[in-house]
Amino acid sequence: MPIKRREIRESAFLLIFEKMFRQDEELDDIFMSAMEVNEIIVNDEVKKLVENVCEKQDEIDSIISKFSNKRTVERIPKINLAILRLAIYEAIYEENVPVNVAISEAVALAGKYALEPDVSFVNGVLGSFAKEQEEKQ
Repeated sequence: MPIKRREIRESAFLLIFEKMFRQDEELDDIFMSAMEVNEIIVNDEVKKLVENVCEKQDEIDSIISKFSNKRTVERIPKINLAILRLAIYEAIYEENVPVNVAISEAVALAGKYALEPDVSFVNGVLGSFAKEQEEKQ
């Protein structure tokens, strides 16, 4: 049975979040740990998405800081930051993921893993980002 994009996204999010706590470790070590636990999908698509988000992290963080009026990137809870990084990466670099889908999926992840106020925060940051993207086009 093929793996759904939503499952790939959720697994990538969990690994991006994990990397935030294991900053000094290589991604391959984190992937291996996840495969051993066998609770997260770790396939080539997931790995590529995680690697790409981590590679573009500084650029993505500067975008987040532009639209996060209330908190600096350093003060954003890690769970929210992982969600925002993934959503902005997908919105900018994944041609097959429309901005509104990236936002919708991010809000769904926030609803599942974060606190209620965090859902509004994630939605607000991504909404401001999306508005600017629309104006550019």
